[in-house]
Amino acid sequence: MNRASATRRCLLLTGFAAVTTLVVVIGVRLSGYGVSLVLVLACAFALQSSLTSLLFHLVDALSSTTHRCSRPGCDFHVRLTSVDATENRRWQEIAANHPHRTA
Repeated sequence: MNRASATRRCLLLTGFAAVTTLVVVIGVRLSGYGVSLVLVLACAFALQSSLTSLLFHLVDALSSTTHRCSRPGCDFHVRLTSVDATENRRWQEIAANHPHRTA
């Protein structure tokens, strides 16, 4: 396991623990207001799934590299995760020299 994947795994585990703690705290606060167990569980599961999804998107955005075409108006881009320097350079060159679309 390389350093990047270890960092990514650590971020995911820490984030998941924080999300779970937040969901439990909100569930306890809701139950203190007399909300039924079924509604508390529904809210907790919905919050857990949406925050975990947000966590995965954030970690992916932080741990990936994006190469874009520098030509104005061109929307070509490549997103890479967990690649070595040679592969990263190769895709950087591909993004810079890809064939542009013409109307």
